[in-house]
This record gives sequence, C-alpha cells and structure tokens, in this order.
Amino acid sequence: MHVQIFTTGGTIDKIYFDAKSDYQIGDPQIVEILRTAGVSFSYECETLMHKDSLDLTDEDRALIARRVVEAEADRVILTHGTDSMVHTAKTVLEALGPHPIKTVVLVGSLAPARFRTTDAEFNIGFAAAAVQALSPGVYITMNGGVFRPHEARKNRELNRFEAVPTA
Repeated sequence: MHVQIFTTGGTIDKIYFDAKSDYQIGDPQIVEILRTAGVSFSYECETLMHKDSLDLTDEDRALIARRVVEAEADRVILTHGTDSMVHTAKTVLEALGPHPIKTVVLVGSLAPARFRTTDAEFNIGFAAAAVQALSPGVYITMNGGVFRPHEARKNRELNRFEAVPTA
C-alpha cells in the first residue's frame, strides 16, 4: 500500500519562540513520526504550504483539493490545522465528487508535535491506520474518533473534536 501525504501547516508543525505565542510553521513532523514508528507502508510527503489554518484562503483550499484529486495514490493523509479542518474536508469532499474513489484522512493536533505533551503522535498513528482501513471518502481523525466532514466540529471550549449533534 502506498499513501500520499500532503502537509499544510497548522499547530502540528508549529515552533513557538516565546510565551507570547510568537511562532512560525516549521518543517512537517509527520515524516519523522512515521519513520520513528517504523510503519510498513510506503509513503511520499509533499508540503503544499506552511500556514495556520485560520490563514487559509479559498484559493489555498482549491489547491489542496486539486492536489488530492490529482494524486496517483488512492490513500491520502492531509495534515492540517484544526481551526478550519472541517471547512477544508468539505472542500476536498466536494472536489472528489459524489462517488469518491480515494480515501482521504485529515489530521492535526491540538498541541505542536515538538511539545513533550502532544497529541500529534497518537493522531498521526490513528490517521495512518484509518487511511488503510476506511472505505473511499473523506474523513477527519482527531481525539481517537473518525468523523465525516458534515458531522464534525471542533469544540473550542473543550479543545477536542466531536460529532455534530443531530436534530
């Protein structure tokens, strides 16, 4: 199995410089995490941008969706900031059309991968398993859950992803 990885930035790749939240988006951490874990599938990683997800534009989302659609691999992991992850997931889903043939998993973290206490390694491991096991479609994997784009939200108060309550 071969997995295409695209990175866009977000908290998972942030480097903080001071207590006043001065940061930059650093190099993607997913490759080192997968290498350390000794994953048994092949993968290729391409950096699309180094942005906080709050700074992503519609043009950025169109580029992300286009690269996912154009990817030769039928399994894709997309690292992304959590604040607008759901929006991007919906954009990718729309670009893939009503009958997607690819399995796309968006993943990020609520604390930078470089922090000693981070959810990044767990989330990436979970995404790596999910992209291999799930049927074609677009998913968000965060906090040990698998969410469809139209059924997920980030709960900023509790700092986690959760299913959208249905009426």
